[in-house]
Amino acid sequence: MIKRLLIFILLIVAGIPAFSQSNNATLRGVVRDQNGQPLDMVNIGLKDYPLGTSSNREGKFLLRIPAEKKLLIVFSSLGYKTFTDTLRAKAEENIILEVNMPATDLKLAEVIVTEQRRNGGNVTRIDPRFMEVMPDAATGGVEALIKTLPGVSTNNELSSQYTVRGGNFDENMVYVNDIEIYRPFLIRAGQQEGLSFINSDMVSTIDFSAGGFDARYGDKMSSVLDIKYRKPSIFRGSASMSLLGGTAHFEDVALKGRLAHISGIRYKTNRYMLGGLDEKGEYNPQFVDFQTYITYRFSENFDLSFLGNATKNEYNFIPQTRQTTFGTWEMPLNATIYFDGQEIDDFKTYLGALSANYHPNLNLNLKFILSAFNTSEQETYDIQGQYYLNQLERNMSSDQFGDSVLNLGVGTFLNHARNNLDATVYSFSHRGAFNSEKHLVNWGFKFQHERFEDKINEWIYRDSTGYSLPYSDTEVLLYYTLNARNKVSSNRITGYFQDTWSVPVNSGDLYLTSGLRFNFWDFNNELIVSPRFSVSYYPEWQRKISFSLSGGMYHQSPFFKELKNSDGSVNYNVKAQRSYQVVAGADYLFSAWDRPFRFTTEAYYKRMDRLIPYKVDNVQIRYLGEQEAVGYATGIDMKVNGEFVSGVQSWASLSLMKTKEDIAGDGHGYIPRPTDQWMNFSLFFQDYLPGNPSYKMQLSGFYGARLPTGPPKSERYQDVFRMPPYRRIDLGISKVIIHPSKPVQHNLFRHINDMWVSLEIFNLLNINNTISYFWVSSIYGDQFAVPNYLTDRKFNLKLTVKF
Repeated sequence: MIKRLLIFILLIVAGIPAFSQSNNATLRGVVRDQNGQPLDMVNIGLKDYPLGTSSNREGKFLLRIPAEKKLLIVFSSLGYKTFTDTLRAKAEENIILEVNMPATDLKLAEVIVTEQRRNGGNVTRIDPRFMEVMPDAATGGVEALIKTLPGVSTNNELSSQYTVRGGNFDENMVYVNDIEIYRPFLIRAGQQEGLSFINSDMVSTIDFSAGGFDARYGDKMSSVLDIKYRKPSIFRGSASMSLLGGTAHFEDVALKGRLAHISGIRYKTNRYMLGGLDEKGEYNPQFVDFQTYITYRFSENFDLSFLGNATKNEYNFIPQTRQTTFGTWEMPLNATIYFDGQEIDDFKTYLGALSANYHPNLNLNLKFILSAFNTSEQETYDIQGQYYLNQLERNMSSDQFGDSVLNLGVGTFLNHARNNLDATVYSFSHRGAFNSEKHLVNWGFKFQHERFEDKINEWIYRDSTGYSLPYSDTEVLLYYTLNARNKVSSNRITGYFQDTWSVPVNSGDLYLTSGLRFNFWDFNNELIVSPRFSVSYYPEWQRKISFSLSGGMYHQSPFFKELKNSDGSVNYNVKAQRSYQVVAGADYLFSAWDRPFRFTTEAYYKRMDRLIPYKVDNVQIRYLGEQEAVGYATGIDMKVNGEFVSGVQSWASLSLMKTKEDIAGDGHGYIPRPTDQWMNFSLFFQDYLPGNPSYKMQLSGFYGARLPTGPPKSERYQDVFRMPPYRRIDLGISKVIIHPSKPVQHNLFRHINDMWVSLEIFNLLNINNTISYFWVSSIYGDQFAVPNYLTDRKFNLKLTVKF
């Protein structure tokens, strides 16, 4: 199956461009100035078409253009006179143009260049425009883009969560406008998760690092996602509707440009997607979110901004039946379950942050942030189920092929929960930056108060063939029980200082960054210090290549979930998990088919100690707080992106990784961590219809190798069973109805700048992906893992409007 999947993906990458562009023509040539010298970075585009390219350092260019249409070709570059030409090409015709662009007398205001090139280190900037076209079943937006990057892994399309380089969900930091974002704590399955915090309609920039990040970022061990929301300059808005919900946003300025605001509202329901699960019933999930970002500029040097968010996620479910076929060809099995009861979950989160930004001069910036976060979560369910485990007829010549031929077991279970959590986080922070000719200095300080109160009461009763599990002849025992009440209140003080300076070298540009973080937590009176560094080198070679090296210490001070033992009690002796990291990377710019491409690779090694072992069930992480481990993660990430099809960007990512841990005192040495996944492959591919680029295609594909798991109530070293690999392809086909190059004069649409309709096909190959297992017992005492499958193939129709 793996070979067939890889062959299919290769055919997509190689075959679709060749097929879809077969009726186009080819425009190639060279651009020179008035002295005959080649011009690079000249923009070459088609008027009224979203197609374009740029010339290389030899002045050469290549662009696939629609055939049998009258086209206006535009060549433009700052400081040179714009050149236009009209042509009409035949199918597969080769047209060669030699263009001369004389310099203009345009005079620009003086510009002071403080840095020759952007020194991003191990932080990657992502174009937010890709969010608009990325097909995604449930999460959408920023997270859908992040999941296609090297080093990032996902095995659940219903969740916005992801793992990075062997870490878990809780090891990823998310910032919005320098404010740390938290997700709900009690969620145990992707279908309960609802909306992520990030509103993609409001995003201005996206920065992401998969490891080796600088000291100015916080105390987590895996990754950083740094989001900035827009400060509007004109009135704009958008709206979208689909079978999965709808969004709307608007932005404007007032008071002569001093007041700017951008606000968005989102509604999502997974009812349509969840109808494809094996577990049938009445699904009624409703997720609503409102966000606003308001900025008031008092002067050129001082402004005040407010970021507010209110989210209400409700998940109501009345299960009815479930039928799951699994097993092997030698022993095909079927599990049928009949349900009674229901589940009602309610998650409310609120965030408010007030920021004051002061920059007395061009070189100094001071920012102060006061924020408050609250989450109120309730999880309640009483669900009873009676299951029947049957062996199926596998003889294809038999009239009973696929029918039950032997009953292997019957049983009953009753799941109960009354869980409540209330958490509040207050913080005050300061961030500063000073830029000189050779140095960029960043510093920060933060005080944070946390208060958690939870009440956990959950238990599971099971019987098999009339006997309760575990069996006792004197009393009825519960299969699993957890009952705890905890109140935790604590304070943290964190800070950082780092300096980036340009080192003069004869053969290129060299940037060094060194920094130090500290963190003090009064819960356990632990003070941790984390030194970090990074080096970026841009040699002046004919080949455009750069190198980077980064690393240091990365502590992860426990949050509420890491504090709890497996019995629900609080571990007051817990220490911060620690990771020593080194990351080496290279970035290479090259041309293929006369189009630009970029190849990026990073190799890394992470040595970890004071780890808190954990188990994963769907998206729920249960920490084993009474245990401690050491571990490591090592691997290599690769990505190639560029114009596989002329004028549009696509990319493919490949990651190879191994991660293991050794739990102290268990006597079993190194065992795979729950996120040990030796290979991950992801693909995002774009194309358009030849002769009519208003018809577009977007495809995203994922392959994730088998993850380890094990039976419930087992020791960690017993988690050696591997789930099937995660394989998924989503396809989007869109038609542009209104575009700025082709405005509609009708009064009803005169204020609309963009409008397009999309048909999305989720899980194109209709593959049954496994997220977790439900374990049942046979009459012989054997345990069978019944897979919990994710969604099947679904279609979605989406309309998007911008004005």
